[in-house]
Amino acid sequence: MLHESFVKLFWRTFDDIGQGAAWFHVKPITVQRWLDGRSDVNPMAEKLLIIRNRGYLPDDTRWQGFRIDEDYATIITPEGRRFSPKELESWALRFDEYHTLKRLYELDYIPVRSHVVTPLPFRGGRRLEKPTCETVAKDKKKMYRRKAK
Repeated sequence: MLHESFVKLFWRTFDDIGQGAAWFHVKPITVQRWLDGRSDVNPMAEKLLIIRNRGYLPDDTRWQGFRIDEDYATIITPEGRRFSPKELESWALRFDEYHTLKRLYELDYIPVRSHVVTPLPFRGGRRLEKPTCETVAKDKKKMYRRKAK
């Protein structure tokens, strides 16, 4: 990285030399020497500064525009939307609840099927030849409900 680039990136990321020195775990005079050009910038400090400025996310096109806000502990999307770790953690539960409710109330639920064939359960030294109960189709359930009314 060129000296000018390091200086611009440093001042874009930090408010003062003390804050930068604390983040790099060096003395403020060392940062001052880097900024003045009296000594070469440590290559690891350059890499850390780039990582900090990018927001700790990998250099991959899928993460382009995303960044992390340290102060609020959130991920910021390119559109400016913020997600907290607890919110991201709860998405799997929300996804499961959504599909369970769709299945329960038969709201045009089409389950996602994988191509993996699950073997029948293992019982008493041999596999079962056929399932012990039959899965009731959606149309049969509706027919049973109509007859019950």
